[in-house]
Amino acid sequence: MVETRVVIISGDLVEQKVDAIVNAANNDLQLGGGVAGAIRRAGGPSIQDECDAHGPVRVGEAAITQAGRLPARFVIHAASMAFGGRTSRSSLKSSMDHVFRLAQQNDVSTIAVPAVGTGIAGFPIDECARVMAESLNNSLSAGWQVSEVRFVLFGEDSKHAFETAFWHVFRPSA
Repeated sequence: MVETRVVIISGDLVEQKVDAIVNAANNDLQLGGGVAGAIRRAGGPSIQDECDAHGPVRVGEAAITQAGRLPARFVIHAASMAFGGRTSRSSLKSSMDHVFRLAQQNDVSTIAVPAVGTGIAGFPIDECARVMAESLNNSLSAGWQVSEVRFVLFGEDSKHAFETAFWHVFRPSA
């Protein structure tokens, strides 16, 4: 059995050298601003082309694409909101469950995850951290074997919120 290392850092998601990064996506899979825009700019147009072939998906689902010019192999798009909409607890939980299922199905052993839904979608960072901890714990309990899950956050306040939420479930390495 693989022991999972959970890492919580402040950093740039698109620079992570992992098997997959997670995109905070809308259900149309349009890579506009925020995390999705950074992925589009750094990864190139092939990611949007694959998103166009996959999308739209339902809110609460996820889709996987290649990662273009990014150092990751895949981008897993967590559709926690409709285009122009807001993220809810249930849509975030469902989309992250789908993300972790796709990661398992595609033999992802290292994954980098942002605070999905906390930007333009307006979801509170503290609640996001709790949902992420719950979803990851459920996926690991169901048998997902992953060597590292890295939560890559923007700023120390977000990092602190995740450290607090994860403390009783996981022991952060950073």
